[in-house]
Amino acid sequence: MIQRRKTRQIQVGGVKIGGDAPVAVQSMTNTKTQDAAATLAQIRKLADLGCDIIRCAVPDMDAALALKEITARSPIPVIADIHFDYRLALQALESGVDGLRLNPGNIGGSENVRAVVEAAKPRQVPIRIGVNAGSLPKDLLEKYGHPAAEALVEAAWRHIRILEEMDYGNIKVSLKCHDVPLTLDAYRLLAGQCDYPLHVGITEAGTLRGGTIKSAVGLGIILYEGIGDTIRVSLSGDPVEEVYTAKQILRDLGLRREGIEVVSCPTCGRTRIDLIDLANQVEAMVQNYPKLNIKVAVMGCAVNGPGEA
Repeated sequence: MIQRRKTRQIQVGGVKIGGDAPVAVQSMTNTKTQDAAATLAQIRKLADLGCDIIRCAVPDMDAALALKEITARSPIPVIADIHFDYRLALQALESGVDGLRLNPGNIGGSENVRAVVEAAKPRQVPIRIGVNAGSLPKDLLEKYGHPAAEALVEAAWRHIRILEEMDYGNIKVSLKCHDVPLTLDAYRLLAGQCDYPLHVGITEAGTLRGGTIKSAVGLGIILYEGIGDTIRVSLSGDPVEEVYTAKQILRDLGLRREGIEVVSCPTCGRTRIDLIDLANQVEAMVQNYPKLNIKVAVMGCAVNGPGEA
């Protein structure tokens, strides 16, 4: 059984994160956030499949303003994803978002982070310090020579301390990279230094096949070590696939018991039915029942079939 890392607990909308709460599944909309109707339609679809928390890009003030309608009507908590302009975070808070994701390497310095904290604090809105290997502060790249695990962790601590100095502990942290070993090293290092909840994922993992494999490898290892309180599978594709994959990773590790598990044999010369097509049909059908916790076996011969079925 996996022994999860002990963390403090925060709350994003109605979803508890860390502590004894189950690992939450997060995804991100790929609609234009300015189009509230399209964004809400996608959020509802993902929520129906078992997504717990949704993140929306906020590239401009129109998107920040659209969040007012989105957050009011979303069935799951909404996190605003902020880059470059801290004023977008301030407007997102005014629009009622349940959480913020900030990249400390690209919003213009500690004074801007402080302004956001001052606005988030009375609203009790959690802030995720999201560090990415691709946007580390220049001095850290010069210090370490490349995006080392130590550089990611040092970047995170710089901004964690700003929040701590303001007596703000409503924090979640992420350290993301497309490189699996680097991501693992960074999370292991930070996990031993703090008790903040951690959002884990392999960023820019790739297309459906390659990205699913990379995410399963990286997330499977780090989650098995007990690290991670929310997860996102980042794929170049339909966010529906992100939710399917994240839920299956958690189910296969025994961290969540929701969803139907499909067991099917690889086929051989004994198979006398079109088992591959049947298994694919069954897998597609069971996605419509994300809350059921049962196992379905699709087997092709008498060797393994009786024991599995």
